[in-house]
Amino acid sequence: MDAALEAEGLVKRYGQRTAVQDLSFRVPAGSIYGVLGPNGAGKSSTLRMLVGVLRPTAGRISVLGGPANRETMKRVGYLPEERGLYRGMSARSAIAYLARLKGTPGNVAFKRADKLLTDHGLGKVRRKKIKTMSKGMAQKVQVLAALAHEPELIIFDEPFSGLDPVNQRVLEETIRAQAAAGRTILFSTHVMEHAERLCDRILLIAQGKAAFEGTVRDALALAPSLAVLETDGDYDLGPVLAPLGFQWTEELGEHGNRRWRVRLENGHGSRQLLQACVEASAPLSLFEPARASLHEAFVALVGDKVAVSAAE
Repeated sequence: MDAALEAEGLVKRYGQRTAVQDLSFRVPAGSIYGVLGPNGAGKSSTLRMLVGVLRPTAGRISVLGGPANRETMKRVGYLPEERGLYRGMSARSAIAYLARLKGTPGNVAFKRADKLLTDHGLGKVRRKKIKTMSKGMAQKVQVLAALAHEPELIIFDEPFSGLDPVNQRVLEETIRAQAAAGRTILFSTHVMEHAERLCDRILLIAQGKAAFEGTVRDALALAPSLAVLETDGDYDLGPVLAPLGFQWTEELGEHGNRRWRVRLENGHGSRQLLQACVEASAPLSLFEPARASLHEAFVALVGDKVAVSAAE
């Protein structure tokens, strides 16, 4: 099987509003695939169509070589955007219950639940009821529930939402481990740094439309070149950059300095940038080329106005 999942011409309308418009993509078997975009871009509607929760207005879907029916879905693990477990169940019972719904025998389901909880640092709370757990801990349990029946294809909708940075890293390790075991993972996120670290291929969505589909490397190649500068103290580099047409973002640098990420495009290169700083006697403590981020590639693909309106 070359592709674990294929979608062609997907459309989803809610009344007069079109949430997803003519999406086509292919998820190679054994890969980690990201569906990326701001909140409201159409990611969740797309994933719900893939697992059969929503019926497409138009288009075709193939999952693990066949239609997205009940039998096929037994081979798929799914974490929905709206988290929800039976709050009166213990962690191990909730995981085993969902595994049994996918066809796993009861004794096997409980053994897998115990092993998953132990392997992910939750062995001591495996008999604790969901309603007594923190939101983050309950979410970790639901992630494990999507894995307990050992699915061939795993679909996570915004799996990092609600997790602290430490548990986000743990989830990234879990995703890598599942891929190393030969499973295919598709996840949606609006935080593009996760995709940069994890994905083999990505689909960038803006306002329900595909802005890009391909490898992370190819997406980054479409972003403008960047330079990172630091100015000593509270020096404001903005009045130097603005008259020359440079675009930039600002962040806090080291030792209280100001850091500037400057886009090099439209005929403005690093030489012109450095010359402008020298002529203005700007107190530079750093000047170096930088690697573009996926967010910057997204802005380059769809434009600043579309990116901002989609995020809103």
